[in-house]
Amino acid sequence: MNLEEVMQELEALGKERLKKMYMSNGAHEPVFGVATGEMKPLFRKIKINQPLAEELYATGNYDAMYFAGIIADPKAMTAADYDRWMDGAYFYMLSDYVVAVTLAEADIAQEVADTWIASGDELRMSGGWSCYCWLLGNRKDHEFSEEKLAGMLETVKSSIHEAPRRAQIAMNNFIYTVAVSYVPLHERAVGIAKEVGPIELKKDKGKSSFLNAMETIQKAIDKNQIGFKRKHVRC
Repeated sequence: MNLEEVMQELEALGKERLKKMYMSNGAHEPVFGVATGEMKPLFRKIKINQPLAEELYATGNYDAMYFAGIIADPKAMTAADYDRWMDGAYFYMLSDYVVAVTLAEADIAQEVADTWIASGDELRMSGGWSCYCWLLGNRKDHEFSEEKLAGMLETVKSSIHEAPRRAQIAMNNFIYTVAVSYVPLHERAVGIAKEVGPIELKKDKGKSSFLNAMETIQKAIDKNQIGFKRKHVRC
């Protein structure tokens, strides 16, 4: 299938209700409103196709960009490719659920995520921390440096309250994911979660909302989920 054919298929799958939901979360036109589950039959037809993924991502259409992440070849992409994709990720559903997810299946994942975390840019930071969450929830514990992750927990502890909003959310998820999916630092992550306490997410309008990593960690403990790993990062 070529670009035009895929775009036609995606448009046909679009639903107004989902389009409104995506736009309420930050998506902007062009967007069709395709449910991610509806993309699976299309993926089975196309399979991995990096050139087509690049064409789809370049359209700027949210659904096409999302589908690009599904058919991309993560190991064929360079650090510069991931930076280019992140440049096009204009809101968190692209940075955290398309670019970071694709990166998490690449050999250079930690290296690229580290540069994003250090960038000071809100969506790059969010994507970098999110990438580590996807990695920790999928890869074996021995593939990570315990010392490095412990240092990252300390970074979160000292900076999360002043970080940009989307970065705060991803950093909170990082504490939770280390506690649940990286057993060597479970106790340390629990301690950090308690020290950090609730995170206030301020809004331009309306009341602030709060995140509490310890509450979600406790739910995972109660369900005996410590050590959880998923088989695949991408759907």
